[in-house]
Amino acid sequence: MFYNSYLLVILHYVLYVSAATYNWNVGWQTENPDGLQPRPVIAINGQWPPPTLYANVGDTVTIYLKNGLGNETTGMHFHGLFQNGTASMDGPTQVTQCPIGPGETFTYTFQVNQPGTYWYHSHNGGQYPDGFRGALIIHDPSIPYQYDKEEVLVLSDWYHSQIPDLIPGFLSTTANPHGAEPVPNSALLNDNPTTSFSIRPGKTYLFRIINVSNFASFLLKFDQHQMAIIEVDGVYTVKQSTDLIYITAGQRYSVLITAKATAPGQNYAFVGAMDPDMFDCYPCSNVPLNATGYLVYDSSKPLPNSEPTFPSYTSGFYDDFSLVPYDKQPLLGPVTKRITFNVESGTYFNQNRFAINGNSYVEPKVPTLYTVLDAGHEATNPAIYGQYANPYIISHNDIVEIVVNNGDSGGHPIHMHGHNFQMVERSPPFTTPHKYSGTPTTTPPATPVRRDVMKVQASGYLVYRFRADNPGVWAFHCHIDWHLTAGFFATIIEAPLALQAQSIPANHIQACKHQHLPYRGNAAGNTHNYTDLTGANNAPPVYNTGAYCGNCKPS
Repeated sequence: MFYNSYLLVILHYVLYVSAATYNWNVGWQTENPDGLQPRPVIAINGQWPPPTLYANVGDTVTIYLKNGLGNETTGMHFHGLFQNGTASMDGPTQVTQCPIGPGETFTYTFQVNQPGTYWYHSHNGGQYPDGFRGALIIHDPSIPYQYDKEEVLVLSDWYHSQIPDLIPGFLSTTANPHGAEPVPNSALLNDNPTTSFSIRPGKTYLFRIINVSNFASFLLKFDQHQMAIIEVDGVYTVKQSTDLIYITAGQRYSVLITAKATAPGQNYAFVGAMDPDMFDCYPCSNVPLNATGYLVYDSSKPLPNSEPTFPSYTSGFYDDFSLVPYDKQPLLGPVTKRITFNVESGTYFNQNRFAINGNSYVEPKVPTLYTVLDAGHEATNPAIYGQYANPYIISHNDIVEIVVNNGDSGGHPIHMHGHNFQMVERSPPFTTPHKYSGTPTTTPPATPVRRDVMKVQASGYLVYRFRADNPGVWAFHCHIDWHLTAGFFATIIEAPLALQAQSIPANHIQACKHQHLPYRGNAAGNTHNYTDLTGANNAPPVYNTGAYCGNCKPS
């Protein structure tokens, strides 16, 4: 017998949602998640893996976040939440806030009106791969599908070195002339080398699957069990059956799995496998690609000693372009604003970096949102935000089409804050030419899939659309954190004059003051002449570099 999902929420999560208020202190502690090498990780209130944040549609969530790290600033982003009307709560540092200094407490408060599967993570200095990330689940009393129980499955790659120790070598054109990203040391399931779920015959389980990786995409397969996709990135979909999904960094899938009708007398494996085509040095010595977990029908029976296999890492999985949103939202049009992002990798500022339309992102001195709110009518002038912030202005209620032309030989999970968006066209990898002509090669879907992370293929292009109905300053970036750190980032400034109706909480301004950071003026902090960018940041930080081998032989 099925149970109403909302009742399940009340039974299991009443302690979480009754207050919807969290007091979190982030700090260092030592953990050994893959059992191979202890290292410092960023924990929350002494807990790692970090806790799952639960809420119901309509709840107001408040988080008092204290930075107990001591040696690093921080910030927090709620991945996939639109923050409609609360743009200052989006979280990327120097975009919508100043970083939170050591010892400081910062308040995030917002209402959640989007059901589905999301996650939270630091959006500061390449920090979340060091552990500051967790699931964010918004329960829905009107979910269109029924199930008996839900589970959360978090996929992640893991590094034995801390990210600040790896960034200098990655960016160094001397130590790393080919620009190879550091390769993970292992794959994790729920931040462990393995995990198990207790299964009862005949019951239906909702698995909320989240890839919180720094780099790796995963293939996921359950042995002798079909998955029915019902949600991607917070958007309900028409049910689609598959036995294999491909999930990039930042993406989420919710799938229904119905257990075998009678006790099968055995248990079953499932496997999350990192895609080796992403790794420049593969086959890398001693890098296990797979993490294996188990569906346990009978704990007295042995766990299987074999796992599902992948004949190919490039085919056989369900193509998310074919998904149909449950609400059947039609293709948006006509397009009133088109932005083309030409992405290239190469040497910029004497570092291995990425550039969008020739500019590799550099943080402005003043958070871009603060500049919008301070600039009056000058806010519609992209020049005041600084060339290297890659600013693009869109008008209120524009139908925006964004074209991503990928001149890089690797694929990229493209993410934009503040919206989900319709996938209009995606070329195959290594398309010649890799740039979109402006005319679709096939008829766009009548009801395109909507996501907030979409993969653009290697040397290919991606076209997507959204309605500009959410004034804010929204980050556009690759969700491979190595690439974001290396400048794969642009700033979408949506309806800047309408955005000026919003304000910045006093404690957010105080965070800037504590660190003696400017919080008014243009990108250079100039409050008298907004077109005078003298003193603006025109280059990224200079890093000391050392020996580097792309983690080809992890210790």
